[in-house]
Amino acid sequence: MSTKNSPNDTAPSDASGAPPVALIAGPTASGKSACALELAQALEKQGRKGVIINADSMQVYADIPVLAASPTAEEREAADHRLYGAWDASEACSAADWAARARKEIASVQKEGGVPILVGGTGMYLKVLIEGIAPIPAIEPEVREVVRAMETEDAYKALQVEDPVRASELEPTDSQRIARALEVKRSTGVTLGDWQLAKTGGIGEEITLHPLVMMPPRQWVYERCDVRFAQMLEDGAIEEVEALLARNLDPSLPAMRAIGVREIAALVRGDISKEEAISAGSTATRQYAKRQFTWLRNQCPEDWTRDESKYIDIRASFVSLLQE
Repeated sequence: MSTKNSPNDTAPSDASGAPPVALIAGPTASGKSACALELAQALEKQGRKGVIINADSMQVYADIPVLAASPTAEEREAADHRLYGAWDASEACSAADWAARARKEIASVQKEGGVPILVGGTGMYLKVLIEGIAPIPAIEPEVREVVRAMETEDAYKALQVEDPVRASELEPTDSQRIARALEVKRSTGVTLGDWQLAKTGGIGEEITLHPLVMMPPRQWVYERCDVRFAQMLEDGAIEEVEALLARNLDPSLPAMRAIGVREIAALVRGDISKEEAISAGSTATRQYAKRQFTWLRNQCPEDWTRDESKYIDIRASFVSLLQE
């Protein structure tokens, strides 16, 4: 991903006058939604409309607003929010699917003279939107079946031989990415890395990006994860999972694999106690936050503004945008 302005510039550096897009990324429970709302309100005081566009892979599903920690009704009334609950749980929203919708929303906001504010912790969504996506052909079904049936350890050893560069970039336990890299190489004869050199459809060259990566203290985030998951059960997460289970949806669908669904489903079935469900759900949320911290630290461009404080000073973080 690329940016057209360095951190804390006092004016946009893009002489072409490309329209601004704000981006707020960070791990779960880091306060991204509140930060986005504050930015939207700051823009409104200047006579510009800030429109918050969801970039979280679970908040796109209409069926799990509580479990996905989607903005509240009050927050959504305070500013225009888009792509929240835009997909049904029976659908699988891929990064490419989301990016296509996000491009349209961004264009619509810009046409209205507003400022799009991308908000979320799903790094791959943001990466595909800004950088584009590789035009990889469909994987041969036979190849996919063989690769997906392999044990992770065996698949990783095979990848070390067939695509050593990609293997060196992955953890030996990262079963999903290992399988993807291996099936691409076997099906197309070209490594995933080489395919990605031919990315298309990114908006990075069409906008002036104003990015902020929220990286508050990990322990503070973990504590917020614990408190939030317990509160979710009181706010309707159990009912959301009961409704999902009643639909008999494919368990492999993204919404069915949202953090907390498995733990709450076990509670609903009577397999575990409420206390055990809270403990398991909190642990899963903290582990997810840890993975997000790692992704954001390693994948975001170095010139993106990073803020490690608990509470963000919007005007300092977006001084360039707010002075345009």
